[in-house]
Amino acid sequence: MGHYQLFTTQKIPASVTEVWDFISSPQNLRKITPEHMGFDITSTKLADKMYPGMIISYKVKPLLGIGLDWVTEITHVKEGEYFVDEQRIGPYSIWHHQHRISPIKNGVLMEDIVTYQPPLGILGDLANALFIRKQLKDIFQYRHQAVEKEFGTFQ
Repeated sequence: MGHYQLFTTQKIPASVTEVWDFISSPQNLRKITPEHMGFDITSTKLADKMYPGMIISYKVKPLLGIGLDWVTEITHVKEGEYFVDEQRIGPYSIWHHQHRISPIKNGVLMEDIVTYQPPLGILGDLANALFIRKQLKDIFQYRHQAVEKEFGTFQ
């Protein structure tokens, strides 16, 4: 049973403060998640900004419209630089997602590192090869487009 990593980067024509304010707000998660995922935040009274120890619960429909509970904990935050979310309940055996931003000329570089392990051992490895990895790439491609819609295209 393997574990896998997905790396993505995006250059954004905005300030670190603008990008941080956007990505660290739980209310913006829906804006960067494809509609077909059926993403719905079920937590109540969420803070405006992510903080270490924050628990966020969702309903998602990642496969065949089947609804799942997903609960993540924000485990690390360094204001204006990065935060980490880790799955506590959900479809993966392991889910660890680093969101990093850093200033670059004319904007911000946003980097994501997702380390994950599908459930079910060798069946999960097969599922990763057949569709999970592609689905994750598609979700991050959608997010790339949503962030461009929010901030514009980097020149």
